[in-house]
Amino acid sequence: MRTSPLAWTIIALGAALLLAVCVFPFAWMALSSVKTLSELYTVPPVWLPEVLSFENYRKVLFESNIPRYFLNSAVISIGATVLALGLAIFASYGLARFQFKGKGAYQAAILLGQLLPTAAIIVPLFVTLRVLGLVNTYLGLILVYMIITLPLSVWMLTSYFKAIPVELEEAAIIDGCSRLGVLFRITLPLSAPGIVAIVVYAFVTTWNEFIFALVLAQDYRVKTLPIGIAEFTTEFNTDWGAVMAASLIMTLPIAILFFAMQRMFVGGLTAGAVKG
Repeated sequence: MRTSPLAWTIIALGAALLLAVCVFPFAWMALSSVKTLSELYTVPPVWLPEVLSFENYRKVLFESNIPRYFLNSAVISIGATVLALGLAIFASYGLARFQFKGKGAYQAAILLGQLLPTAAIIVPLFVTLRVLGLVNTYLGLILVYMIITLPLSVWMLTSYFKAIPVELEEAAIIDGCSRLGVLFRITLPLSAPGIVAIVVYAFVTTWNEFIFALVLAQDYRVKTLPIGIAEFTTEFNTDWGAVMAASLIMTLPIAILFFAMQRMFVGGLTAGAVKG
């Protein structure tokens, strides 16, 4: 199809406007992180700092618990992502390939678990973890984050497994391959985009989560980055320079992960959405 110059111009302007809207908050955050305190509170605002100041980064990295919170977030997010992915693979394969009584009800219940609001499950989860002695522990947060990311992970991966021809697996079984062998040697390699989509979704969700971490992690040895950033706000003041520097540090792993897996992530989401 041929597109007229006017149409191309409109598309380019729309794309440029959308890009500016999306990039502006991150650009402002990066610029604010290297401004001095006087420049941050100047009205009208100073768009570009006169002199780059890395005092905010020094404060964040060496005078706060942000490095510890970064480690906590990494351990908890990676642990929850790995656990959710492992369970989602087996649950999704069973739902996609086997017929059993109540299968539709199980799938509906899984989706319902994703639709429940945070306020409806945070109290039962807190009580359960307190009884088990898992409040203020890595394992407690990992289990909670696994619970909140697993339903959608199973739903997406089930759709992706259904899109893979059953004949490929049947041929492998005839050749003597076991069910687990079929899953790990044939189905999972063909489902790489779907796996990547789940990894990115689960990691980003757990990395940015605030409410559960605020309730279940009151010890600095377990607190995550979103909670740590809030510590720069006191009753009378907010250190916006430190907040911006810490926010940029928090954003970097997500940006690196997304750009590294962008193509497969988008393909996995699309396949999981339209194939069944």
